[in-house]
Amino acid sequence: MSIWVQAPCRQEIHLGSAAGEVLLQDARGDFSAWKGKAQCVYLDPPFMTGEDFYLRMRVGRKGWETGKDPLLLPAYSDQFDSKGQYLALLRGALENARMMLNETGSLFLHLDSRMAAHARILCDEIFGESNFVNEIIWAYQSGGRSMKRFSRKHDVILFYRKSRRQFFDITAVPLPRSENRSNHMRRCVDENGRTYRTIQSGGKTYTYYDDEPVYPGDVWADVSHLQQKDPQRTGYDTQKPIALLNRIIRCSTRPGDLVADLFAGSGTTAAAAAMNGRRYLSSDASPAALAVTRKRLLDTAMVLTAPTGCAGASMSAEFIPGIAFHDVRLAAYDPGPGCPVTGLDAVDQWSVGFYDQGVFRSQADAARRRQTPELPDVLQLPQLRGTPAILITDIYGHRSVWLQEEP
Repeated sequence: MSIWVQAPCRQEIHLGSAAGEVLLQDARGDFSAWKGKAQCVYLDPPFMTGEDFYLRMRVGRKGWETGKDPLLLPAYSDQFDSKGQYLALLRGALENARMMLNETGSLFLHLDSRMAAHARILCDEIFGESNFVNEIIWAYQSGGRSMKRFSRKHDVILFYRKSRRQFFDITAVPLPRSENRSNHMRRCVDENGRTYRTIQSGGKTYTYYDDEPVYPGDVWADVSHLQQKDPQRTGYDTQKPIALLNRIIRCSTRPGDLVADLFAGSGTTAAAAAMNGRRYLSSDASPAALAVTRKRLLDTAMVLTAPTGCAGASMSAEFIPGIAFHDVRLAAYDPGPGCPVTGLDAVDQWSVGFYDQGVFRSQADAARRRQTPELPDVLQLPQLRGTPAILITDIYGHRSVWLQEEP
């Protein structure tokens, strides 16, 4: 076995030039480096529910196959001493969002009925009342019913523009035409055989062809809430569906534009941006959010900026020299005192690459997922100049970088 020692690391670089960046940073932090660079900012902050939320981390191959006995890790706290404390957090995030947006950019602020009215006043102040675009209602079906009131089954998404130069393309988010919506209209066929419907209103006749697209209004009831067994689920509480972010991103950005999310959570915004050919900036103050987001983006080009280090941890790995590639075999891992899970079951993700002055450049990655519950214990490292290194993200959210010690 080779001897490996921990080294401080501030940044990871994956797959060459970055298509996106991930930061471990509070939404009120310093984002001045992105001033005027974002085309869209999506914010999904705490809702002031008074609750704590968690990441349900599956453990080992058996845990990923069955979903049983997950490890409950703190994700974020939605408890605030006062309404003023909450609004201070929201104000800081909104001021950063406006600063980051370019003149054609858009803000989408996702909340529920608890603080939506207060948020609307804040947005009017920071963005200007004239830059309000829509109050979008995301209506969904989820578990639970109330007998004391009408069940609360919707969220509010406040949509603001940075300026009158805003870019918006509703044709990028067409909907399938619903037959039910057309039942009250007169059905006709034109000389070319195309079916259309007509309706009269206010003395005018409106014509709608069946083969023409329709577009969403400001009530989105067609995007499903994530169900318990949805394959998208990461185990992170309050995760949003990819379809919701697809709609937001496609209507407000073009390919290559930057999409920012300052409350990254499970990383859905960044994942949707990458799927749609957009660049992403994803930031969160929670190490659990960082671990989940990192895993979802391992197949994309990415720069991840966050300190590493796990006091008391130990690992062993074998470095097997080759001609074009070296094999690196991860043999054992121990997160340290007080952690009941050890061995490779304690590893959620690992990468091999090269280390230079606090920066880890990944060359190969592996992670446990629903499709790959068994974590491969061997990764290949190309024969390049540099200090071989291993980066481990364990099931507790600890990230550590290990360097091969010179003999």
